Amino acid sequence: MINGVLNIYKEKGFTSHDVVAKLRGICGQKKIGHTGTLDPDAEGVLPVCLGNATKLCDMLTDKRKEYVAEMRLGIVTDTQDMSGNVLSQCDVTVTKEAVQETIASFLGVSEQLPPMYSAKKVNGRKLYEFAREGIEVERRKCRIEIYDIEILSMELPELSFRVVCSKGTYVRTICHDIGEKLGCGGAMSSLLRTKVERFRCEDALKLSEVERIRDEGVLLQHIVPVEEMFQHLPKVTVAEPYRKLIDNGNPFRPGQCVKRPDTRKPQVRVYNSDGGFCGIYGYDAENHQYTPVKMFLA
Repeated sequence: MINGVLNIYKEKGFTSHDVVAKLRGICGQKKIGHTGTLDPDAEGVLPVCLGNATKLCDMLTDKRKEYVAEMRLGIVTDTQDMSGNVLSQCDVTVTKEAVQETIASFLGVSEQLPPMYSAKKVNGRKLYEFAREGIEVERRKCRIEIYDIEILSMELPELSFRVVCSKGTYVRTICHDIGEKLGCGGAMSSLLRTKVERFRCEDALKLSEVERIRDEGVLLQHIVPVEEMFQHLPKVTVAEPYRKLIDNGNPFRPGQCVKRPDTRKPQVRVYNSDGGFCGIYGYDAENHQYTPVKMFLA
């Protein structure tokens, strides 16, 4: 079984679920999961976790993401992008200065109303399921954060921008809200996810490329090992006499390590005496021991 993370370039027309299904066939294993849904019309970086790396999925979903979006002012659709039904249209008379000021105003923490055409669940059902039935349900606004946003090009009514945002941010909704704030409406025309954590668009592989490198026998060279995702954490090796503790995912004490760790660090990556990566532990100061946060035993 392959264990690790593969940086996939999701192409237009595929759902994130489609990518996972196709990779199961390409890699010949069932244990595969993606790290955050991309709309079928969107493309770009989709880190995919294989084997015991599927335990990483929620961790990578939490990471900040970078996108390049194109949008059109003067139009409102039911999906907040150009694939939807047009609800209204108007002439765009706003100035470029007004657009710049409006987009800059989205920087920082705010609350965003999830779109009806989204995979977010309400009462156990995905919102898009309600939307397809013509039902609009009450949604709660979610806290999001825009870390950086900049205009890349502007030829009104068209413009493009780069945005770095927190998890749970809908870029379609940013486009819609920009248009609403300008008073003319707006809808997203294209979306490219350029970065998720360490994974960048220029290094991502299309499914056809994954098939090719599999056939060439070099697929493993493109797999990022789980432990590499935690290089920012201090390394701790548990001494051989206490190996069973980590083999069973139990807590251990600082004195049971080959070298006493700095307990001021809240989390560490833990290895056994053979150099095998076991998982991430956090220090419990009250009980003077390290306890498991996430185990990655084979």
